[in-house]
Amino acid sequence: MKIAIWHNMPSGGGKRALFDQVRGLVGRGHEVRAWTTPLANQTFLPLGDLIEERILPYSPPPEGGSALHRISLTPRKIEAMHAHCRQAGSEIDAWRPVVLLSHTTPGIHTPPIARYVHSPSALYLQEPTRGLYEALPVFPWIAPERKLGPKECLVDWGRMRSMRLQVREEYDNARAFDRILVNSFFSRESVLRCLGLEPEVCYLGVDFGLFEDRGLAREPFVVGLGSIHPRKNVTRAVEGVGAVRKEVRPPLVWVGDVATPEYGQEVRALAESLDVDFRPLIGITDAQLVDVLNRATAMIYCSRLEPFGYAPIEANACGCPVVAVAEGGIRETVIDGINGLVVDGSASALGAGLTRLLADPEAAARMGRRAGEDVRARWAMEPAIDRLEAHLRQIA
Repeated sequence: MKIAIWHNMPSGGGKRALFDQVRGLVGRGHEVRAWTTPLANQTFLPLGDLIEERILPYSPPPEGGSALHRISLTPRKIEAMHAHCRQAGSEIDAWRPVVLLSHTTPGIHTPPIARYVHSPSALYLQEPTRGLYEALPVFPWIAPERKLGPKECLVDWGRMRSMRLQVREEYDNARAFDRILVNSFFSRESVLRCLGLEPEVCYLGVDFGLFEDRGLAREPFVVGLGSIHPRKNVTRAVEGVGAVRKEVRPPLVWVGDVATPEYGQEVRALAESLDVDFRPLIGITDAQLVDVLNRATAMIYCSRLEPFGYAPIEANACGCPVVAVAEGGIRETVIDGINGLVVDGSASALGAGLTRLLADPEAAARMGRRAGEDVRARWAMEPAIDRLEAHLRQIA
């Protein structure tokens, strides 16, 4: 098949999923070509290493500025993306693919590309734009706590108008695709709640050529993986490690692609107050990440309502068990007592889980070996590409 790809992906798990999908489709003999924007990350797993990738102009307006500027920001951002997708759609149509596979774009997770392409289309939607629908940390549509002055009323009205415009845009864009694919049943429910659509679950896989158990000696530290951002709930991970008895409390090594400065300061201050040895590793290579996962005694995973959660099964592939909060897609990837421990979201429960693994390194190693067997049985890459390929053939 001739398969067109569109995306505007930053670094992270979503980009890894896209890269693995493209590599798998190319390996099956499909002719694949990609279109993207200059803002997509071109250094982390670049698609240009696998296929021809066209980078077309995209010039969204700058953030910030006056209240009036912020009020008009969302419609101008939407129009900038439409201008890019009109050009991309024209080029894609000229190439005449059998099917278009789109991934997402930051800010507005359902892009308008399907509205400008005549081929059948699928959107791999990692998750809806959660900030429009969830309390992160406050529900965005809640009324102000107090009466607002005239200028504050204008700003609040502009914020409400911007969110409503974005919801309308995401709603209309999503319906332009012939099929929406998601990474978990939890994500399916999220899309159903937010957009009223019923997507198909197309589980992802793990690259065992990269993530592998190298048989290294395990060391008494705990690893966390994900951007240092409130959604990754790094503070709860610090509290969980802090709940381990001080005499045996392990360092927390945190691997992330990016760090939010203000939140990073909050995390470091909390770690200092709880006497937790917090060691951030930002922007390390995949080889360094795999080395860390092969040496850690356990992974701690506390991400808020994570739609799928690559990190736990990547750790499992390296023989590292996981202590994870029972939220979101984690309930589909981590089986309590098999490839990790699934606990409630309290710091005490996380600390108890970590203490259990740290107190018995041999039992932790056995669970790590079982985790490696489990992840190879359930999350291999070849079946993941089988699933994706079947969906694309059905749509075409």
